[in-house]
Amino acid sequence: MNNLHVKTGDTVVILSGRDKGKQGKVVEVSPKEKKVIVENVNMVTKHVKPRQMGQAGAIVKCEAPLYACKVMAVCPKCGKPTRLGHKIKEDGTKVRVCKNAGCGSEY
Repeated sequence: MNNLHVKTGDTVVILSGRDKGKQGKVVEVSPKEKKVIVENVNMVTKHVKPRQMGQAGAIVKCEAPLYACKVMAVCPKCGKPTRLGHKIKEDGTKVRVCKNAGCGSEY
């Protein structure tokens, strides 16, 4: 199975590396590689070749993917990094739950 604990649109905090402690929104998830791309985090410089005649090349800054194990979801209610639990409601839908003490909010 290639399931990850974070989804596109989640707010996450970086646990390790040069961007440790930064928060950002997940832009893209790649479950097969177990990597995520987070907005304005893990920025790298990329050299872009000119594609048309007369067009200049450029050095562009863009986000690089990082392993999903290096990020932790942030609860939208309490605002703290949390591990995610799962709960099945009465109508049969499965929701993610904040595991922080006293919070327990669903998202």
